[in-house]
Amino acid sequence: MAQEFVFGWHAVDAVLKREPARLQQVWIQTGRQDKRAQGIVQALDELGVRWQEVHRRELDSRVDGVHQGIVAQVAASKEWQEDDLLAALSGWDAPFLLILDGVTDPHNLGACLRSADAAGVQAVVVPKDKSASLNPTVRKVACGAAESVPLVRVTNLARFMRSLQDAGVWLIGTAGEARATVYQADFRGPVALVMGAEGKGMRRLTREHCDSLIHIPMHGQVDSLNVSVATGVCLYEAVRQRLA
Repeated sequence: MAQEFVFGWHAVDAVLKREPARLQQVWIQTGRQDKRAQGIVQALDELGVRWQEVHRRELDSRVDGVHQGIVAQVAASKEWQEDDLLAALSGWDAPFLLILDGVTDPHNLGACLRSADAAGVQAVVVPKDKSASLNPTVRKVACGAAESVPLVRVTNLARFMRSLQDAGVWLIGTAGEARATVYQADFRGPVALVMGAEGKGMRRLTREHCDSLIHIPMHGQVDSLNVSVATGVCLYEAVRQRLA
């Protein structure tokens, strides 16, 4: 069975609460006696999951990132396929999706997943190529959102966008030169927000497959926002409209 490592208290706790059967072994830094650590240890004991206190050096050797004193070995999660998402659309009332076209920084992908979870997005779509993978750093930055929001990796993003349109999903893309602002877009029905890559924005084919383009008004000296920040701004304008 394929294995993965998850690290950081939020990420490990998310697996513990949502998919405890995936947990295989946990390592906790020696000396952690706080309430959070005690709660995790109690839950692991109840589940019969092996855990061990180890020196920080061992945790450092297992993962590349800020582990916060906990690392878990887990069975690989089931990855959604394109057909899984298309089949799920019919069961959702006004689907709300996020498409990330070429976000390669794992910290940005993790932050986008976290915002997506908070905003109620049902799935995040990325291309198989030119995108960060769902690695331990992404899971840690996502603070548990990687365990709750399906990440769907598609072979041909433009073709998949056409499939979403055929299913009745409206595609709203972001581009600095767009005339309409995010506040003029209509996010109330079945919709997918399309965000471009860091620096370059959306690729040409991705842009051409969007039903409408919007931009975030910028009133200061900088001319753009980090992709994860821009994603949060747009998602929460969508949330405002959908709640209203």
